[in-house]
Amino acid sequence: MAASKLVLIAHTGEVGRTVLEQLRAQDVRVRAMVRRDDDRAAGLRALGAEVVVGDLTRPESVATALEGVGRMYFAMPVSPDHLLAATVVASVAREHGKLDALVGMSQMTVSQMTATSTGESHQQRLHWLAEQVLNWSGLPVIHIRPTSFLNNPLFTTSAARSIRMNGTIALPFGTGRTSPVAVDDVARVVTTVLRDPDPHVGRVYELTGPRTVDMTEMAQEFSRALGRTVSYVDVPLDRWREEILAKLGLPPHIEQHIAIMARLHQDNRYDRTSDDVERVTGVPARSIEAFVAARRDSYLG
Repeated sequence: MAASKLVLIAHTGEVGRTVLEQLRAQDVRVRAMVRRDDDRAAGLRALGAEVVVGDLTRPESVATALEGVGRMYFAMPVSPDHLLAATVVASVAREHGKLDALVGMSQMTVSQMTATSTGESHQQRLHWLAEQVLNWSGLPVIHIRPTSFLNNPLFTTSAARSIRMNGTIALPFGTGRTSPVAVDDVARVVTTVLRDPDPHVGRVYELTGPRTVDMTEMAQEFSRALGRTVSYVDVPLDRWREEILAKLGLPPHIEQHIAIMARLHQDNRYDRTSDDVERVTGVPARSIEAFVAARRDSYLG
């Protein structure tokens, strides 16, 4: 791959690291931006990535990371600095002037938002604003909008704990429907777009699982995957937030985001499906049952 097509992975969370692994498996040159040169950075080097230490909110860091880069994946963990980072990236990338693709990780909730909507979390509002900034930049942007992740602790570690204790999934989602998507499927879309961005520039991809389910139906998929009965227990949102969420010791910004996500599930705002995973990659998104079955031991202990 020519030097001008070097890919910058600007956040190596679950999706970013998986994209990096997939690109390296295809012999694509990748640079990973990390906050600290630690064991995780060493692991990225072991995968064949070039590693640069930096901060997405600092223009000089972004400028250094972009040297020689032709394509960039921009994402951040849930953070009140999300909009600042997006603005810094857009400003520096415009000056850099050499990107033929900037793939931005957003959220599917943005598709239901307006400039004045107020029902969403502060994080979701930051994603909406960040998309505006990236669009206004004039850069070759592709927006990736996944719905909630199947890999979310609500559906993995938390669910595994209650399944082992009493065979239940306990969440405050009411009768709302949802269509969570696996990290691997989102990463496949990002990798495909970064490999050949020209057909995708200017597009928005909304990524979901193959169908929507209510929580009772989700529990049934868990039951089939695990070979044991799993049922859904609906927990009042206020009680769940007070007795479970508040005790996790999360920063207020993250706690508010998770609580609002739960309420939006309750309000059926996550009752959406898209075939964009299959349209972009040629392979459909995996089902809840398949995802859980592949991790059977982690759920059953």
